[in-house]
Amino acid sequence: DGYFGEERSFSLVNFSSNPVLAVFLTRIIALSLFTFACEQPVEPAELVLLNGKILTVDEHKPEAEALATRGDIIVAIGSSSEIRQYVGKETEVIDLEKHLAIPGFIEGHGHYYSLGASLMELELRYTRNWTEIVKLVAQAAREARPGEWIVGRGWHQDKWDRTPEPNIEGLPFHHELSAVSPKNPVFLSHTSGHGVFVNSAAMEVAGITSRNVNPPGGEIVRDDSGDPLGMLRESAAQPARDALARYKAERSEDEIEIDMRRQVQMAAQNALENGVTSFHDMGSTWEELDLLKVMAEEGNLPIRLYMAIQEPASEMKSRLDDYRIVGYGNNYLTIRCIGEKVLDGALGTHGGWLLEPYTDLPRSYGLNVTPVPEIRKSAELAITHDYQMAIQGIGDRAARELFNIYEEQFREHPEKNDLRWRIEHAQVTHPEDLPRYAAMGVIPGIQGIFACSDGPWVTDRLGEVRTRERGYVFRSMVESGAVVMNGTDPPVEEINPIASFHCSIARQLPDGSIFQPEQRLTREETLQSYTINNAYAAFEENFKGSLSTGKLADLTVLSKDIMTVSVNEILDTEILYTIIGGKIKYKRID
Repeated sequence: DGYFGEERSFSLVNFSSNPVLAVFLTRIIALSLFTFACEQPVEPAELVLLNGKILTVDEHKPEAEALATRGDIIVAIGSSSEIRQYVGKETEVIDLEKHLAIPGFIEGHGHYYSLGASLMELELRYTRNWTEIVKLVAQAAREARPGEWIVGRGWHQDKWDRTPEPNIEGLPFHHELSAVSPKNPVFLSHTSGHGVFVNSAAMEVAGITSRNVNPPGGEIVRDDSGDPLGMLRESAAQPARDALARYKAERSEDEIEIDMRRQVQMAAQNALENGVTSFHDMGSTWEELDLLKVMAEEGNLPIRLYMAIQEPASEMKSRLDDYRIVGYGNNYLTIRCIGEKVLDGALGTHGGWLLEPYTDLPRSYGLNVTPVPEIRKSAELAITHDYQMAIQGIGDRAARELFNIYEEQFREHPEKNDLRWRIEHAQVTHPEDLPRYAAMGVIPGIQGIFACSDGPWVTDRLGEVRTRERGYVFRSMVESGAVVMNGTDPPVEEINPIASFHCSIARQLPDGSIFQPEQRLTREETLQSYTINNAYAAFEENFKGSLSTGKLADLTVLSKDIMTVSVNEILDTEILYTIIGGKIKYKRID
């Protein structure tokens, strides 16, 4: 000890008496340490992206050229010259060739199993009129076994090129459909999912006749004689849904599981092809969640899922604690949300619950689909069991009811100060309620694409003044201080973030007109709404939604720079790569 003590004392004396020598030696030591550090080999990365434009959505380092991943996280991000040192013999290298890479798109609102199922059903989104739908069903009936249900989805009467004759409120009669499929029940979901059209065989199996009365929160549309037209709005469709469920339940347990696994895989493939790395599901059953847990344990979930429970409050009370999981299966599965228990219906089917009547259907204020007391019970359970609420509130009356229910729970539980409860769709908000998003910390879950798909007809529903003041007011939401999230609501719309990104900033309708140009978002705001904001809405912003060292290596690589190209070019953008946890899950094949 004495020897080292004397040496320290000698050094200090000499340094203090010769400052030039001290500076010289200090520089020599620093240079030696730097040289030593530079000579230390960097552990190779598993995946390296070079020569690109990487937008990180991280304010501390907004842009880079390259990044490296190891395991499922980002280990370095910077210039191409800096990141090349992470390339080893086994490293997979992607030359981005100046293409744009962004945090993986997060689908903020969708129906995961329904998306998978829709890819196994008749696609009706692109039909131009009722006649085309009847022809598709006729073809399916010729190929079906007697008694087999024919299921399709995606029609919307306001998008047809002509109104069917005869019609009630623009809706066709079932007789043509019944004639081409007399032995097969037909079940055709409206694109919104808030109404179905059925034929006589389906009505017979479901027990729907002229003697049925309208259930609470639903309507059987009838002709002048009181006979069912075939259109079932909201809860009036439940008997038909139950009949279809009974038919499906006739399958064996193995057949049911095979079908469900196929839905999971097909939904994931559809998402990956569109650059989506995470998916917010807005309502699944216990059985659907059980299978996802098994697949997460197996390591077979192909996409990250944030799941919501859609069950009656009476059933959830004793089961919520058992189902709540966060980051299960290496951050592939989280269940911590209650939704989408629809408080109201869709504007397209005159189901959105409004404060004033519909302009084009003055007899109706829309429909309160799920009773308010049921929503209130779910909110009480959510705040007690640490679940998020994500409830549909399309109309301004529905949004106000949800604000009131949420506010009541927040006031009763002041100790819960980071709840991030959501109002899904948020299509019509009264100006008096708009400030409540930011003030209460409630997140509006918008679908940018809806401004373009609904724009041609929404003014018919609400009138010009109400539409301008309350409808699809995305910019007003941002300026109010709300954290706005974005999505496409698949299978209502295709799971296409590029189309929704475009509509969020352009709001251009098919005829070239602009729907409420003052409500357009900027490109930066829209990118945030599809990445970090959606991560925040799932309590995942600390490890997802932006690109920085230590975060999950979830990225989407695009063929065009959607932040700089002309607005019209955005729609030509293709997905080049979808990467989850540093693994390439989708690559475009030229």
